[in-house]
Amino acid sequence: MGDGCCFPFSLGAVQVKLNETLPNVHILSIKIGNSIIDDVENSYFMHPNKQLEIACDAVKSDALLANGYNAIGFSQGSQFLRALAQQCPQPKMKNLISLGGQHQGVYGLPNCGSIDHKTCDYIRRVLNHGAYISWVQKSLVQATYWHDPLNEELYKNRSTFLADINNERFINQSYVTNLQSLEHFVMVRFEADTMVQPIESEWFGFYKPGQSKDIETLQDSDLYKMDRLGLKQMDENEKLKFLSLPGNHLQFEWPWFVENIVNKFLI
Repeated sequence: MGDGCCFPFSLGAVQVKLNETLPNVHILSIKIGNSIIDDVENSYFMHPNKQLEIACDAVKSDALLANGYNAIGFSQGSQFLRALAQQCPQPKMKNLISLGGQHQGVYGLPNCGSIDHKTCDYIRRVLNHGAYISWVQKSLVQATYWHDPLNEELYKNRSTFLADINNERFINQSYVTNLQSLEHFVMVRFEADTMVQPIESEWFGFYKPGQSKDIETLQDSDLYKMDRLGLKQMDENEKLKFLSLPGNHLQFEWPWFVENIVNKFLI
């Protein structure tokens, strides 16, 4: 949200570090739009399903990914890449690395972190008052993973992205099968995160339905117990990996990333 694929001070710097660490590995940093500015704007205003079409075409068109690839998602890019694994099984995604992703959505946008704070503040106001209005769902990316625990049925019926990829309304078996084909699904949580409410969404946890104070873990949720997305089976097969860091949103040191991500899941 509010970032682009290739800024030298953010994701572009990560790509440089990866190239230095893995000099013989091909890296595709997906740009949504014709320019970096388009990419930033689309992180707010292009529906995730359209972004997924572009991303799926990008990985299918890259001949160097034909034998499979590892995927690294940053913040909202994490749940978008999970959706890519579920909806675009070819070429095969091997390992999915989620850094600060919001897999059960968010209920609040504090310290929005945008490079355009006016846009950020506008989105916050709209979501607080009408996230599930049809035009809001179509127009604002963040509305599509807004998860109001006080209105669970409204969320399930009106969410045009998150409720779908989490199999909230009905079981899409292809989503289950495709997700379970991952070798590992790694979720990194930032314990002092001021961006994501609740932080537990980064590990697929969320507020208990009907209130916005008490938290339930993934393992305590109906999603897990009923195995609607196949996560229970993946957990039993040791495919789910839960990592945590003490810092704020997406704050990590490169040596930590190399030791815990690159060496274990990307080599």
